[in-house]
Amino acid sequence: MSLAEALEAVSRIAAAVDVPVSADLESGYGVPPAELIDRLLEAGAVGLNVEDTVHGEDRMREPQEHADYVAGLRAAADAAGVDVVINARTDAFARPELHGADPLEQAIERCLLAEQAGARSLYPVKPPSPEAVTSILECVTLPVNVTAHPIDGSVFGDLASTRAAGMRRVTFGPRLQAALTDEIGSLLHRWR
Repeated sequence: MSLAEALEAVSRIAAAVDVPVSADLESGYGVPPAELIDRLLEAGAVGLNVEDTVHGEDRMREPQEHADYVAGLRAAADAAGVDVVINARTDAFARPELHGADPLEQAIERCLLAEQAGARSLYPVKPPSPEAVTSILECVTLPVNVTAHPIDGSVFGDLASTRAAGMRRVTFGPRLQAALTDEIGSLLHRWR
């Protein structure tokens, strides 16, 4: 999907709802931070996920490189007068082959740098354990995002356990669609 296609969908969603909209904009689609913020706001969204994996180049931004991109996004948002919620995602756990270092140390370093750069929340994807997320929570002050399955829960378990662990942001990501796909398959099985 191109940035134009993504923002077209974001624009339709933002026009249809009365709540703030946040968009998953990959690693920024190769555009400068100021342009990305301008186009995001033009689409009607006020938040974005931005990750450190540059899929088109099959590489992970260096920690400071990603923090600099986040800082550019924050500066552009501030210049526009909008407190855009930047959810800084790191794939330090998910793609260790792209950085070659200890995944937990990388996740902590990347989260700390993103926090200092102006992110409003942090998103370490695919943590291997509750303890890994707890280690990050002990180092940062921002809300930390965790992925959850609507039935199976997060790395911490159900909603109550996830809240009790100190998580303040939850994403279903593709897990909601996967759960719905399973349910639809079950419902339609007899019609095959």
